[in-house]
Amino acid sequence: MKFIHLVLFFCLSLNATQASAFTFKIATISPDGSYWMQRMRAGAKHIEEQTSGRVKFKFYPGGVMGDSKGVLRKIRLRQLHGAALTNSSLSDVYPDIQLYNLILQFNSLDEVDAIRKQMDPVLKQGLEDNGYVTFGIAEVGMVYLMSTSPVQTFDQLLQQKVWVPSQNSIAIEAMKAFGISPIPLPLRDVLMGLQTGMINVAAAPPTGALALQWHTKIKYVTDYPLMYGFGLIVLDQKAFKRISPEDQTIVRTVMGQISDEIDKHSRQNNLDAIAALKQQGVDFLTLDDPTIQRLIETSKKANQNIEQNSGLSKDKIAEINQMLNQLRHTAQ
Repeated sequence: MKFIHLVLFFCLSLNATQASAFTFKIATISPDGSYWMQRMRAGAKHIEEQTSGRVKFKFYPGGVMGDSKGVLRKIRLRQLHGAALTNSSLSDVYPDIQLYNLILQFNSLDEVDAIRKQMDPVLKQGLEDNGYVTFGIAEVGMVYLMSTSPVQTFDQLLQQKVWVPSQNSIAIEAMKAFGISPIPLPLRDVLMGLQTGMINVAAAPPTGALALQWHTKIKYVTDYPLMYGFGLIVLDQKAFKRISPEDQTIVRTVMGQISDEIDKHSRQNNLDAIAALKQQGVDFLTLDDPTIQRLIETSKKANQNIEQNSGLSKDKIAEINQMLNQLRHTAQ
């Protein structure tokens, strides 16, 4: 009888353990084998080990679950539990996630680092307040114009067919302020657009051009960074609460470390990507002073439009501008 009781206890314990196990289904546009995917898979392995198999992750890389809009819809329908996305993809969820995306906002990466130190926790909390758990902001890098024909003057830019992400309201408003009618496309369609001539200008960090194979079509990079971009790993808050508080802590700790690793790696990776693009024959074009000045003046108008139409917090914009002014005054 004692033996039977032990067997029953073991079976009940096993069933309870299996019932409490949870697998997060995560989608991303990042190609399988990319650094993001390598590190996320490593983090998932650590989490599975530290939770004794109670928490697992299943990844859907390379855009197989659709573009960011489709992925967010599947998260709302509980078909997915989370994603690794560019920050602009989450603008409908939390508009302030684009606070770092104003045109020509930063003069240097040192400025980026100083602002992020103060504002990253604010953005993370804002996402959590809007239903998404995130583990940290991971730099994607400075965004450059990349093209199939030279873009070295403002007039040349006006003649191009310029792609913008279909959900990036800031990029759309910026192009309109520049006098350009942008062509919105999902990220997965950009390579095809470059191939067919539907577009001939796209904007991305150097690492993005390599990871998404755009470098096989572009011939030029306009060597003047326009904006700063970043990505995030997010989980639906309701799904996250399905695991125990102890396991939540493990996931936050491990994925926070993974986000930090990706963030630190990205900067050097972009420098390496610039070297790789040059080695493959992509020309980096410099801008003359009159063109830069016109770009700066036009970007001010673009940013005014963005601030009025994108839902960004005016108070937070003012706070960032004040910090930037203080940094620049101290540096003089």
